[in-house]
Amino acid sequence: MDLDFKGETVTTLGQPPLVGESFPDFTALDKDGKTVKLSDFLDKPLLISVVPDINTRVCSIQTKHFNTEIDGHSEINFITISTNTVEQQANWCAAEGVKNMQMISDVDHDFGEKSKLLIEAKGILARSVWVVDTNKQVIYSEILKVQTNEPNYNKVLDQLDQMHE
Repeated sequence: MDLDFKGETVTTLGQPPLVGESFPDFTALDKDGKTVKLSDFLDKPLLISVVPDINTRVCSIQTKHFNTEIDGHSEINFITISTNTVEQQANWCAAEGVKNMQMISDVDHDFGEKSKLLIEAKGILARSVWVVDTNKQVIYSEILKVQTNEPNYNKVLDQLDQMHE
């Protein structure tokens, strides 16, 4: 899948899952450096916010925005995933005062390879947002064609609200 990254065309490893398909199992690292997998988060629906680099402006805005919005949604799990190291993510959280959100490190690119969201030439993940139900089914996704744009927060939050009416 071709995307625009700062005016340059970049390509993901392939076609990420579509709405209605299963989100692939993956392993990544939590804030303590322990291996986690998709099923660890599926005791309730999961919002996955994917950012290329937590230490850049748009990634930081996206992460803080979802962190604020999701605080009122105890019926879902929420993770932010990037290829930053566990230490880089911890430093960002400390600097931004973010405590509750689960930051997941895809430093080994397992998530990126399995989901096809890895932009191999840059070693980063494609900015995207996913809602996955407890059966691993993708019920919402937005992959940003222009990677410096923010996702449509209202659309994903509306999706979450619809799940609980």
